Amino acid sequence: MSLATIDIDRPRPEHLAPAPTLTAAPALAPAPDARPRPAAPAPAPRSAPHIRAVPNNGTEARGFVLYVGIDEAKAAAAGTSLGGIVEALKHLTAEVAPEAQTYAAVALAPRGAGGRDVDVVRLALQDPSAVAAHRNQADQEEEITAGVVIDISRKRLVIEDEVVPLTYKEFELLQYLVLREGRTIERAELITALWNAHDTEVPNERTIDVHVRRLRSKLGRYEEIVRTVRGAGYRYDRHADVSVRHASAPSPDLF
Repeated sequence: MSLATIDIDRPRPEHLAPAPTLTAAPALAPAPDARPRPAAPAPAPRSAPHIRAVPNNGTEARGFVLYVGIDEAKAAAAGTSLGGIVEALKHLTAEVAPEAQTYAAVALAPRGAGGRDVDVVRLALQDPSAVAAHRNQADQEEEITAGVVIDISRKRLVIEDEVVPLTYKEFELLQYLVLREGRTIERAELITALWNAHDTEVPNERTIDVHVRRLRSKLGRYEEIVRTVRGAGYRYDRHADVSVRHASAPSPDLF
């Protein structure tokens, strides 16, 4: 039987016998107990999602912004790149609305900036609500009077509301570890990163231990902030008593 001959909306009642010949047959009355089946209710039409873009106050919506939070490493792990995602979104927009104009901007944020990727992107691109939230958070942090504040933006260490006088290299060392939170840094890497050929004296690995010991002495009872990984090097892990304030622009390790 051809699929085109099947009527899926009107099944043939079994009590109706087919006409014996090809000639027209009188219509058969339904059996006394046969009752018409109620028609299935039609599915409710789906309403398109409505996005209230702007209030009805004389303004009009002229477009929208879609913040995408992802870095190159995560994009590569997904088998694509930031450029590939941008091109895919542009292609989709051209298919859905050929007359739409698109513009993409890459959000640049300081290395090690904490928070969700999409929140970092919103702040980097100066989204008004994200900027306001960031300012409120900064105001709250200014009120901190206990614990440790590692202020990378101002290049200073504050403990219990007192500025600790670190040397240039001591803060460099602390900053290098903080910006690589959770990763063990070998002594050789610290030497390569924090000293260059123009320095009058390039230290050895034992000299790094001396710098770390002096830094810990200034950290006082918070000396465990800089951890020793036996046989490997040093590391910084997130600490409940430590607040790290990042700069609004990328903070290089050599400053």
